[in-house]
Amino acid sequence: MTMQMKPLLPPILVNGVTLDPARIAAEAQNHPAPKGKPGAAWKAAARALVIRELLLQEAARLGVEAEPVEIAPGQWETDEEALISAVLDAALDPAAADEAELRGIYEAEPDRFRAPSLYEAAHILFAAAPDNLAAMAKARDTAEGVLAQLARAPQDFPKLAAEHSDCSSKDSGGLLGQLSSGDTVPEFEAALARMPEGSISPEPVQTRYGIHIIRLDARVTGEVLPFEAVLPRLSEAHEKSAWLRASREYIVGLIKDADIVGLQLDA
Repeated sequence: MTMQMKPLLPPILVNGVTLDPARIAAEAQNHPAPKGKPGAAWKAAARALVIRELLLQEAARLGVEAEPVEIAPGQWETDEEALISAVLDAALDPAAADEAELRGIYEAEPDRFRAPSLYEAAHILFAAAPDNLAAMAKARDTAEGVLAQLARAPQDFPKLAAEHSDCSSKDSGGLLGQLSSGDTVPEFEAALARMPEGSISPEPVQTRYGIHIIRLDARVTGEVLPFEAVLPRLSEAHEKSAWLRASREYIVGLIKDADIVGLQLDA
């Protein structure tokens, strides 16, 4: 019986420097592997390491020196990361934010810049893991039965919460107190935003915790913040965006000028 050998991937060279295949394989663990796209994670890893090598070669060419800095409590850059940061800091000069442009962004969509909304709400939770389809279906069936009871007697919400809810709020009739934007998971908050005050959700609401019946007692919609209050946030977002654009353009230039063998890179 003749065994077919799996063809070896071609070596990847960056300006004559060969990338370690083991390092590419290790890096591939950090990239998604979409179904039906074999090799996608490997290619993404190889691309990332090619760019990393180009930046390190540029650091050597320029004679850049850098000391690692603490990027989070107890977490420090590696020597290579410090060099790459220094190269980019020296090479990039993104355009500064223009206040008139930022004001135009603000005035075009002022609703994006509201203070957090406040909600007074209660719920009945039927807990189920999202990947447990049988448990989720059972929770939904039970919730629909409880919703039918509430349609006939909405005043029974506290009693039904005490009987059925898997949340500790059952001891207070399902009351969650005052909630602010961001206090709950997005699915729950989206349901609150759609509901009229004083209403019970017309159908069960699914979140990562299971199935909920929600009652919205009150809502205070956040006011649009003045431009001066959001200017620092807008400036920061602009600076990040400008830096990303400049870094992409810089890396594209390095790729165009490089001799890369074994991997086709699209600019």
